[in-house]
Amino acid sequence: MKPISLPEKVKVSVSGSTVQVEGPKGKLDFALPQGIHVKEEDGSVVVSRATEQREHRALHGTVRSIVNNMITGVSQGFIKELEIQGVGMRAAVKGQDLDLSLGKSHPILHPIPADLTVSVADNTKIKVEGIDKQKVGQFAAEVRGYYPPEPYKGKGVRYAGERVRRKEGKSVGK
Repeated sequence: MKPISLPEKVKVSVSGSTVQVEGPKGKLDFALPQGIHVKEEDGSVVVSRATEQREHRALHGTVRSIVNNMITGVSQGFIKELEIQGVGMRAAVKGQDLDLSLGKSHPILHPIPADLTVSVADNTKIKVEGIDKQKVGQFAAEVRGYYPPEPYKGKGVRYAGERVRRKEGKSVGK
């Protein structure tokens, strides 16, 4: 399997079945599944498996991706951007919550995890930043889940650059 190159200022340490990655943006750790081994060799990280069993082969690539994402996260970080479209729909950060007004009868207060940074520009552009790719993506998906883009008018919360297939409305027949 392809080794993962380590950027400068990133340290990887393996103790037992736990991998710890430390870099300029923070520290992450991951518990390795049985049969998967990680070791650091001259400026790169190598993930190997104990046997050729189907389970170990499947976990091998998954663990390699997770460790690669951890290294990218502590060195560069991850960003997800969301856009809100629709009249009167807006967002704002209030303390430790994201306040969403999405045309419902009440505002939605979504708690922001401590290790994520959320900022809102122009009341409609939400930027989620963090070092853990899974947490950044999960938070963005939860916010989008409150009002996914609908296909008729295109209103709702969407990822930046996401294309929404539009449908034609009802046609009046005679």
